[in-house]
Amino acid sequence: MGRPPSGKPTSFDIAYLAGVSQPTVSRALRGSKSVSAATRANIERIARELNYTVDKNASSLRSQRTHTLALLFFEDPTPDDSMINPFFLSMLGSITRQCALRGYDLLISFQQMHNDWHVDYQDSHRSDGIILLGYGDYQLYREKLEHLVAMDTKFVRWGSVSEDDIGLTVGSDNIGAGEQAGAHLIEIGRRRIAFLGDASDHAPEFHDRYRGLCRAMRAAGIEPDPALQRNAVSSEASGHAAAKTLLDSGACFDAIFAASDLIAIGAMRALTEAGLTMPQDVAIIGFDDIPAANLTSPTLTTVMQDMKGAGELLVDALLRRIDGAEAERRVLPTRLVKRQSTAV
Repeated sequence: MGRPPSGKPTSFDIAYLAGVSQPTVSRALRGSKSVSAATRANIERIARELNYTVDKNASSLRSQRTHTLALLFFEDPTPDDSMINPFFLSMLGSITRQCALRGYDLLISFQQMHNDWHVDYQDSHRSDGIILLGYGDYQLYREKLEHLVAMDTKFVRWGSVSEDDIGLTVGSDNIGAGEQAGAHLIEIGRRRIAFLGDASDHAPEFHDRYRGLCRAMRAAGIEPDPALQRNAVSSEASGHAAAKTLLDSGACFDAIFAASDLIAIGAMRALTEAGLTMPQDVAIIGFDDIPAANLTSPTLTTVMQDMKGAGELLVDALLRRIDGAEAERRVLPTRLVKRQSTAV
């Protein structure tokens, strides 16, 4: 059982207080599923009370691990110089907290498309595994993912979850979210619903959201009009341009479902410039629930993704992959947040 705690707390002290072996403590603090949830929670509680911290140098020597995970962002077009989608900034906090709870440091960087990530991070022993956020054009990105799989790189990515995923994926129920958005717009009497976002294999998450919208419309006896779909990437400028082309076409529409909040915010500016009011003339729904969604005028109805759950599942899945344990793709539910842009 160990010994009574004295001096600087150690894993043996935790083992003594928890009534378990020291290896059990080590496995619990690594988040191993071989330790029951109740035992793991008890060990984590004792560790917090003792202000215990993992000796990463000693642990790394024993395991040949860095106890560091790499989080790689794909550069997104932004109005400022951050080049990070605000949605991913929200997820960053969740991932960081989860890494800290599991005794891991987090190395954050941008994905460089011309480099081999496994060489920069895992193979150079800078990290034990990689979390990938964002991907730009997925058809170009596939080659990189296939290379990572071929090199047996330990990685997990956030994205569209499907049977033909390359590598380990965690993501939201985008089709279900599109159905929620479509059902809400139909419920408030809208029939000519436009979609702003790339609805193709180049952007699987956006495509799934569009598929969900179409499914909801058909369930209500409404056939989606392909002429009301406009491609857009996740930026205000792209959303503004997409909405403007829709307006300039003369097409009749009374609602917009935008594939992201940034696209929706840009579209709202185009609608205002055209003298249209929201939601009276055009109801609009975004996706992501970034902080700016509650600051627009009118405030933006949007789809909220589970950021806390996302961080937990991404880190847990990656650590299981690193440990050689089974790790399955996971789909998180979403929730529609109703605000003024659809309140009629």
